Amino acid sequence: MVALARKTLIHEWRRYLPASLAVAFSGVLLLVQLALVFGIFDGAAVYINASRGQIWAGYPGTQSIDSGRSIPRDAEMHLLMDPQVAQVEPFQWVNGDWRGRRALGSVSVFVSGVDTAPDALAFARVIPPALRALLNEPNAIIVDRADLPKLGIRVGQSGILNGFRVRLVGTTNGLRALGGVNIIASLATARRLNVGGDPRPAYYLARLRDPQQAAAVAARLDPHERGRRYSVWTASTLAARTVHYWLFETGAGLGVVFMSLVVFLVGTVITSQTLMGAVAGSISEYATLNALGASHRALSRVVMEQAGWVGVAGLACGGVLSALVLMLAHGQNVPVAITPLGILACAVLVMGITLLSGLLAVRTLRNADPAKLLR
Repeated sequence: MVALARKTLIHEWRRYLPASLAVAFSGVLLLVQLALVFGIFDGAAVYINASRGQIWAGYPGTQSIDSGRSIPRDAEMHLLMDPQVAQVEPFQWVNGDWRGRRALGSVSVFVSGVDTAPDALAFARVIPPALRALLNEPNAIIVDRADLPKLGIRVGQSGILNGFRVRLVGTTNGLRALGGVNIIASLATARRLNVGGDPRPAYYLARLRDPQQAAAVAARLDPHERGRRYSVWTASTLAARTVHYWLFETGAGLGVVFMSLVVFLVGTVITSQTLMGAVAGSISEYATLNALGASHRALSRVVMEQAGWVGVAGLACGGVLSALVLMLAHGQNVPVAITPLGILACAVLVMGITLLSGLLAVRTLRNADPAKLLR
């Protein structure tokens, strides 16, 4: 019966092709949707993921990095006193109002004040030392290349930020923000732009001599007394808190879960109907096998294996299509990101769609009555 399932698929491939395509496009929808979710919401933690610091110190109870508040300067000395800490630098956060061309109006921006040293930690993964050195110019800024149309300027041109004229000295990739535009400036420029605000930094980030000790160092450095004025997290913990906040506390995550459920249900219905149609088209053959002694249980195993092979073919086709779609999205600066665990989860869901569809198609075998062959 196992060989029969494969031979049926080979000789009747046209009958099962629509089911494989339904599975493939269900996989594409799930994977691309997940990649968009990861890409968009990872943008909320780009400040952490694009930096090389393993430890972050910030205001107690901070749920998302964009909601941080100023912390005392003695936090820097507290971090440096630990023997595992090799480097500490401040990170300034300023909410800004950008005014470029009059036709574009004002744009909400997030200004990050960073150290301009060649070995600085903040955004070290996306801003090379040569580009970072350009920030030493007073009122110089750097933005993501994809955000230039929003700001309405080009490299070398100026705009008004919080009432000060600033000049764009360079662009890079990997700085796009969720809900606004990220602007990178030196610490001195950021303090100047923070009109009427607290001049103290919102965060301190630290590089450890042994990055594997990040969790232990964070636990050791985090003040546990009541009335503490700052908290210490590992970079991965703060990034996870930020993404979790944007996914679930803002309500966006519920929409994602709902859409995933819709994709799963639609894929199951379409695939099951296609498989049921394919099985119904071969109902006389199944009835003949039943008349020759094949039990309904054996025939059900044939249908389930056919569903499994349909799922494998759909996964292969969907994987190729998804790769092409994601490459196209990346080329157009669409924020997409996917992890091996995400790919595995999508593959499991797609196979779940296929096997559930196979179980629904098994019901069609009730019509495989040998007596109908005599009519």
